[in-house]
Amino acid sequence: MTPELILALCGFAFLAGFVDSVVGGGGLIQVPALLVLLPGYPVATLFGTNKAASIWGTAVAAWGYARHIGTPWRSVLPMALAALVFGFIGAAALSHLDNALLKPIILGVLVLVLGYTLWKKDFGKLHAPRLSTLQQILVGVIAGSSIGFYDGFLGPGTGSFLVLAFVGLFGFSFLHASASAKAVNVITNFAALAYFLSHGSVLWQFAIPMAACNVAGSLVGTRMAIRRGAGFVRGMFIVVVGLLILRLGWDVWRQT
Repeated sequence: MTPELILALCGFAFLAGFVDSVVGGGGLIQVPALLVLLPGYPVATLFGTNKAASIWGTAVAAWGYARHIGTPWRSVLPMALAALVFGFIGAAALSHLDNALLKPIILGVLVLVLGYTLWKKDFGKLHAPRLSTLQQILVGVIAGSSIGFYDGFLGPGTGSFLVLAFVGLFGFSFLHASASAKAVNVITNFAALAYFLSHGSVLWQFAIPMAACNVAGSLVGTRMAIRRGAGFVRGMFIVVVGLLILRLGWDVWRQT
């Protein structure tokens, strides 16, 4: 464990915390960094280290948004609980199904989402909830179940899918959607971290300094998102979804 290695991991953790606090997708930065910089460790251990480092930044972002934006807990909690349950189901399904079958479908969905977001300039700019409380609960359970299953089964970009669900289904602005997505993410990430901790799959010598930098990045990102508003979050969403398309596209291409 050299100072240069810690510095590099902390730099990626800061960037991941910043991106994740704005629109989700921090794992697209932090997980590859761990895989590249710590090649000698089991993948499960690196994923556990990622969760142990990132959950603190997610929690700080959720707290920051809640103070300034407010969190619609009637919508968020049912969605979070559904995502929690179906995340475990998705993880169990992973041992019986080939996730390579799902990747082309998700890739196609992301391309459509990116195209629609670019085409419809006002998408997610205005905060105009259009569902009743009961409808929010029902839609939240359905969306949370689907996204939770995806998180357990495949994983990358779950935070961005949560943001998209709150924008497209609930009528939230990108800023309010990001705030709500963070609250859901804290609950689902806690369950994943509990699993990794129970199996001893966390490298604390890396996770602790990375967690501090992830929190710092999250604080910067949250404040910038609140100050600049939905337009800034929308721009970040487009960038992250574009990167996710490239990532999944590469995976699909390698498997063909």
